[in-house]
Amino acid sequence: MKKFLERIDGTRLLLHPGAVPGMRVPGMIFADEYIASLREDDNAILQVAHVATLPGIVGYSFAMPDIHWGYGFPIGGVAAFDAEEGIISPGGVGYDISCGVRLLASSIAAKDLGRVVDKLLPALFSAVPSGAVSGGGKPLSPKDLDQVLEGGVAWAVKHGFGTEGDGEHTEEGGCLKGALPGEVSERAKDRGRTQLGTLGSGNHFVEIQMVDEIYSEKDAARLGLIPGCVAVMIHCGSRGLGHQVCDDALKIMRRAMGHYGIDVPDRQLCGVPVSSEEGQRYMGAMRAAANFAMTNRHVIADAVRRVFKAFFPREPLYTVWDVSHNLAHLETHRWEGRKRTLCVHRKGATRAFAGLPVLIPGSMGTASYVLVGTPQAEESTFASTCHGAGRTMSRTEALKRTGAKDLLRSLAKRGVSVMAENLHTLGEEAPEAYKDVSHVVDVVQGAGLSLKVARLRPVAVIKG
Repeated sequence: MKKFLERIDGTRLLLHPGAVPGMRVPGMIFADEYIASLREDDNAILQVAHVATLPGIVGYSFAMPDIHWGYGFPIGGVAAFDAEEGIISPGGVGYDISCGVRLLASSIAAKDLGRVVDKLLPALFSAVPSGAVSGGGKPLSPKDLDQVLEGGVAWAVKHGFGTEGDGEHTEEGGCLKGALPGEVSERAKDRGRTQLGTLGSGNHFVEIQMVDEIYSEKDAARLGLIPGCVAVMIHCGSRGLGHQVCDDALKIMRRAMGHYGIDVPDRQLCGVPVSSEEGQRYMGAMRAAANFAMTNRHVIADAVRRVFKAFFPREPLYTVWDVSHNLAHLETHRWEGRKRTLCVHRKGATRAFAGLPVLIPGSMGTASYVLVGTPQAEESTFASTCHGAGRTMSRTEALKRTGAKDLLRSLAKRGVSVMAENLHTLGEEAPEAYKDVSHVVDVVQGAGLSLKVARLRPVAVIKG
């Protein structure tokens, strides 16, 4: 594989066609020497090459600097497919449909937070159900669940969670149009019925942060980010409902591919034409799961606000932005001189339209970043950038290397308090299991895909 990789400049590697048989386009990997040095094997690069073989792919098979091995597509992978000639693939979206990030900001001074954080953190932990639980959230009737799946955060606002202004600061206004609740299986609905407002486990978190450094005063002021003040970042997705939607679609598409004459190098890359009946059914179910995920973050944010209000009644938290990083969108982009309607898959990758916020979470104990998208991203990567730090070791390996007690002591020395539902698995998310997020952010800035606005330093975290 290495002989097919060519460094173009300090932030880009080109993967030439020929790396695997049948590549229709080259691969483009955003990586500096640091990122490239962490690639212990070629599994993720092989996935970039395999994605490049899929029907209807346009431009490149992209990989962001947080690239690591995933299901079918690499995590950090971006691929756009012609809406008429290309496919849609659940492996290009992922199991946690619309996993994403919501950022809340405030005018609360970090020094004032320090006086109450020992009481505030347990209150947050009690208010936001976490862990790999089957329930614990807001119980939904079948009618209410369908309304969430179709209407997104508008349902939550109607029922007293958050405000309409939150929806205005959420991707797509907090609702993907064209969602089809009827295409979400009863099994998926059963899994999600009691999970709205729950955090889940793994790398999901609610993190109290401090605005530590400003890189663009103009953009920071526009977004309401004040140096030395408190922010809260929420990272989670569609829970069991989204997982089941993905699982259901994979089974259907594996059976349907032969009918459309589609052959893939890895069964995890199964897909069908975007315009096919199966493709449209999955698109409708995926959008419904995304609406559930956005509403989930919205309801969690409401719980966070209520806790903060008890400690800081006159200093509200407001939504800066909410954006997903596991979705496929139908978008219009100009490529090779003409406008085209494309199905853009972003798996562990974030939209980066010019001027819109980009939220890049760190890895529990390391900084997170706020950036903005650029015209160059729209022109070169179909408005896409990275989504986080990106793992360098598996969860199993991280657990072998890092015990929970050692990790808690290490984080405490850095000034970070942690509460977790399951301390045994806390080591999975040790900062050492991830790339240096600052390097990842520097790569996308160096490549012109997004520009730094602010750095956020962690103060306290709740984990599943």
